[in-house]
Amino acid sequence: MFRLTPLVKNLIIVNVVIFIAQKIVATLPIAEYLSLWNVSTPNFRPYQLFTYMFVHSSRDFFHIFFNMLLLAFFGSMLEELWGTKRFLLFYIICGIGAGVFNIFSDLFFGLGSFGVMMGASGAVYGVLTAFGITFPNMEIRLMFLFNVKAKYLVMFLGISAILMGFRNVPGDNTAHFTHLGGIVTAIIILQVWRFRGVN
Repeated sequence: MFRLTPLVKNLIIVNVVIFIAQKIVATLPIAEYLSLWNVSTPNFRPYQLFTYMFVHSSRDFFHIFFNMLLLAFFGSMLEELWGTKRFLLFYIICGIGAGVFNIFSDLFFGLGSFGVMMGASGAVYGVLTAFGITFPNMEIRLMFLFNVKAKYLVMFLGISAILMGFRNVPGDNTAHFTHLGGIVTAIIILQVWRFRGVN
């Protein structure tokens, strides 16, 4: 779990380079172009469904830190199991699916929580979900205090994303339905693979 695989390492590098570029070249509107804007705004571009997962808030170090930490811990084991190409496909589809899920939640139900959205958390939640389904009984130590099985962690994350999304707390800038979208997308992909007999 602590050995970085090639793709996971490269994904982390890309995210970190973009984060540093935002800091160093603050005059360039990197986040403005790469983030996912609400489709009701003139800033929305379809390519942002892909690029938003590689840009993080330059004012919040922990935004990128925790996303990359979770990707490093859980993504590497899935890449070793599936191979690089399959893991990359899964990661990208989860990220795009999470963005689409949040957009539709906002358009049709008024539940999406964004004017502009950025971060890898949708794709990362997909990775966490796949890990929990693939290694359900593997124990994970949380906060260095106690162990919890992966399947229970995934259940907790899913329930939390739903509850936090419906709470719609003023000032909460977290796109909780993007997290839920990553979970849903991951489950769909795994079910399709299972139906097709992909191990």
